[in-house]
Amino acid sequence: MTTPLTATRVFFAFPRLSDPSRHRDYNEWHQLDHRPENLALPGVVHGDRWVRSPDCRTAGTGDGWLRDVDYMAMYWFAEPAKQSIRQWKELGDTTLQQGRRPDLRWTARPLMGIFQPVRGYVHPRVRISAAALPFRPHTGIQVLVSEVEDAGGPEAEALFDWYDRVRIPRMLELPGVAGVWSFRSEAVTVEGADGSLKPLSGSTIRVTLAYLDADPLGVAAELAAREPGWTAAEPPPDLACGERVLLSGPLRTIQPWQWDWFDQQDSRDEVGFDEPRTRE
Repeated sequence: MTTPLTATRVFFAFPRLSDPSRHRDYNEWHQLDHRPENLALPGVVHGDRWVRSPDCRTAGTGDGWLRDVDYMAMYWFAEPAKQSIRQWKELGDTTLQQGRRPDLRWTARPLMGIFQPVRGYVHPRVRISAAALPFRPHTGIQVLVSEVEDAGGPEAEALFDWYDRVRIPRMLELPGVAGVWSFRSEAVTVEGADGSLKPLSGSTIRVTLAYLDADPLGVAAELAAREPGWTAAEPPPDLACGERVLLSGPLRTIQPWQWDWFDQQDSRDEVGFDEPRTRE
């Protein structure tokens, strides 16, 4: 049986809605149709999804392809991964033919594709395995997505060594971080200037995903407060191999039917408010 510890392939997608009024429609489709069908496949070990809500957006940064993304989704595939991925793609084609892909009308995925798990880490207080970490309930994630040039060179190796020995262990020291998984891209597509998707070539996308059991905004604030001192004793290694941060910050775990992060109440109502308010 495949577990996250033995899986060799995962899928990541970073959706962006072109129509802001469709967030509730998108979440209803994804949570009540798309995700259950995917999780029912024998080749899908696990799947999850998170939202980059407005408060999370202000607590993080985005650049390039991921500057304006609203969500993040991932699926772990059972072995043999090639067969599992083929069945997963066939399901997508089937639901499209059944008219069950309304998201295609107002959703873009500027970066998506197949990644390889690199390593899992768990804080000792959690007392579970790295294989069980994705299944553990969590409040959200702290994610770092970066593009690394010449990922097979010595400078990149030094960067990855720093992540493994310094950055990730220090992330585990943060209150609220239960564990971390890291991934590298294998075959991904990115959005071109004309909006079309094209294969990424010449660089590698790295994803560092920390699972949280505390308020994601609180963890992000603590990370920001501590991070400047982490590299004080040595030059930042990302400068040596051209690492570019595409997305860094917290995302919230999506709860059933709680899809109101982007809702806005009309400010010109009978109560006389001058500014739009977030609906409670």
